Amino acid sequence: MTPELTSSGRTYSGVGALRALRASREALAVSELRFVRMGFGAGAVDYQVAWDEQRRVHAARFADEVPDTVLLLEHPPVYTAGRRTEDSERPLDGTPVIDVDRGGKITWHGPGQLVGYPIQKLPRPVDVVAHVRRLEEALIRTCAEFGLETTRVEGRSGVWVLGDPVGQRPALGGLALDFDPRLTDDQFDPRLNGPEYAPSNAGQRREDRKIAQIGIRVAKGVTMHGFSFNVNPDNRWFDKIIPCGIRDAGVASLAGELDRDVTIEEVLPVAERHLRDVLENAELKPREIERTPAA
Repeated sequence: MTPELTSSGRTYSGVGALRALRASREALAVSELRFVRMGFGAGAVDYQVAWDEQRRVHAARFADEVPDTVLLLEHPPVYTAGRRTEDSERPLDGTPVIDVDRGGKITWHGPGQLVGYPIQKLPRPVDVVAHVRRLEEALIRTCAEFGLETTRVEGRSGVWVLGDPVGQRPALGGLALDFDPRLTDDQFDPRLNGPEYAPSNAGQRREDRKIAQIGIRVAKGVTMHGFSFNVNPDNRWFDKIIPCGIRDAGVASLAGELDRDVTIEEVLPVAERHLRDVLENAELKPREIERTPAA
């Protein structure tokens, strides 16, 4: 059968169809970023539904049938665990956890959290670190627009609100910070030591606290998964787990840090704008491979 393609009101056949198809795919490869708002609030999207949609869009992006796409949504409450999650970091009470194929460790998604899944074709070999840094940059700019200074922490992905130096942090429960078990015990488990040590209370302890989590996967040169940005969630959901496997820090939210109401509706267009600016204007390069000199 002779292939046919209809484009811009014209029908092409044979070699012409193949050339037109190739041209349309090349146009998709360089077209502007597409945002899809899947559902928020009462329309929050079940995690499995969103995961299936990610895979569908991923396959279409690999085939150049759609442009780079960012899925934006909220999830109903759910714990998801990346490939490096340890059993000791999961909920102690047996709360169900969905194991996923992204990097990173365990986290929580739920109401008040803006979740973004950028599905983007990148030059191979993919520079994963550069992709993560771009997502961090967009969220750092978003926080700044709302008046909150955030940053990166070396060796830890995501976006952070920095705490006070250890010596300047307030004492907890009448104990000097010199006796804080996290300073001497790498396996300290805040879930067993009362709410004052819970990840959700990191701001009161003036510790470093993560406001946006990032975990991605790259398959066939196309990214999946992405970020979760704590806008105004109930951060006590994080107290059941060791968030991202980090025992000596906690979690934050935009509303909590600003001490005022902030909604997903307010944040969504700001985050979209900064994601578009960072991802569309980035100079995409393949990862540099170190070559061992010949003997």
